[in-house]
Amino acid sequence: MGFTEFATRMLGDLVDFGFDVREGDPVEIGQTIGWVEGFKAVTDLFCILKGEFAGTNPELEEDVALIDTEPYDRGWLYRVKGAPESASVGVEGYIGMLDATIDRMLEQQSGGQAD
Repeated sequence: MGFTEFATRMLGDLVDFGFDVREGDPVEIGQTIGWVEGFKAVTDLFCILKGEFAGTNPELEEDVALIDTEPYDRGWLYRVKGAPESASVGVEGYIGMLDATIDRMLEQQSGGQAD
């Protein structure tokens, strides 16, 4: 599990993170398992699967900036062995929802006027 570029922009540069669970601990969907701190905000990390916490990204101990610079590759946060809930969507589905939300916001800001 990691952040999208959209999420990293909302948090600002990430400066610290921590986890409240250990490798092998059972986890539930929606459970708070840790936190991240950016220049703009501190936010909880929630588990996205029911199963077993499989550990954190060891590369982040050396360079937390990977979360910002490589969110879809080396900047992942944690792993879980388990199954997602049935309503989960993949990366492309999530990006589509974000795009649709941003489009609606831009349309509302422009008063519904097309370019």
